Amino acid sequence: MTTTPHAPLIIDVAGTALTAADRRRLAHPLVGGIILFARNWQSRAQLLALAAAIKAVRADLLICVDHEGGRVQRFRTDGFTHLPPMRAFGELWMRDGRAGPGAGAMAASNAATAAGYVLGSELRACGVDFSFAPVLDLDWGPSGVIGDRAFHQDPRVATLLAKSLMHGLLQAGMANCGKHFPGHGFVAADSHTDVPVDRRGLQAILSADAAPYGWLGSTLASVMPAHVIYPRVDSRPAGFSARWLQDILRGQLGFGGAIFSDDLSMEGARRLDGRPISHTQAAVAALQAGCDLALLCNQSVGEGRAVDALIDGLAAAQAAGQWRPSPDSESRRLALLPQTPPLPWDELMLQPAYIRALELLPQ
Repeated sequence: MTTTPHAPLIIDVAGTALTAADRRRLAHPLVGGIILFARNWQSRAQLLALAAAIKAVRADLLICVDHEGGRVQRFRTDGFTHLPPMRAFGELWMRDGRAGPGAGAMAASNAATAAGYVLGSELRACGVDFSFAPVLDLDWGPSGVIGDRAFHQDPRVATLLAKSLMHGLLQAGMANCGKHFPGHGFVAADSHTDVPVDRRGLQAILSADAAPYGWLGSTLASVMPAHVIYPRVDSRPAGFSARWLQDILRGQLGFGGAIFSDDLSMEGARRLDGRPISHTQAAVAALQAGCDLALLCNQSVGEGRAVDALIDGLAAAQAAGQWRPSPDSESRRLALLPQTPPLPWDELMLQPAYIRALELLPQ
């Protein structure tokens, strides 16, 4: 097996412990990380053992999870704090001047930082490196898939609360991921099951939904683009668009961190330029457009043939010159790994900063 300077694939595993097939896939040099789901969870002890087994395959693998709070929180039992949806912080902000102590903009900012610290420190105590958070989409109302996952409709409020939450993640030693660039909140369709289309012009999007990405340019560690088409800007979904990723996100907004594709098994990623595409074709298109990392979820269940096909397909695409590994992309991936040791769970439970953070969370 040839070596590569870039491991762009983020894959998953089916169960609560690694199989021989899982270990084989995770050892492949094109695989750079793993995303966990609720099916991979039984208890804190089990999750810690699973994380240790993953790191035993390769210490540089990035262990990820979608763990935002509210309805998107994979681990909810055995001591994990039930975090509120991000809208709760926006609602707390809007009580500024209309309620007593513990409400308003400053209280909301402090609470968001506390949520970031609780989120990051609990995950890290169980061996998880990284969460795809926070959502930067605006709460326009029509989007059921975003909904209360968004902080607010006002991009200024969303930005400041997201920055506060990212500060808490940083305190826990965890990087962050702003999603879904340039914004998923304006469209009603769900990109898991449809191909959403946002017909607004570029300036309308840049002045509202995409504004947080510019304002947070020095704070964001990574970004995940939306499987949404913005036809007045590009005919391709943002995650497959060099116009969005290279010209606008990197060029115009100055973002220098890692770019993840959203899940390539979603309906919004299964067609490109009007034609159905394979997972491999989707990964190659995402990487060519400017993504550093390509994410494929929920395909390991059963025999995991789709995962093997993606790994083999991307290797063949590399050999054919259809995709070139990027040392810059690999550096961005490695930069997302925690740089400090985690605080063990039992010590975390007694830590004054953690106890204070719990007290600051909205009830």
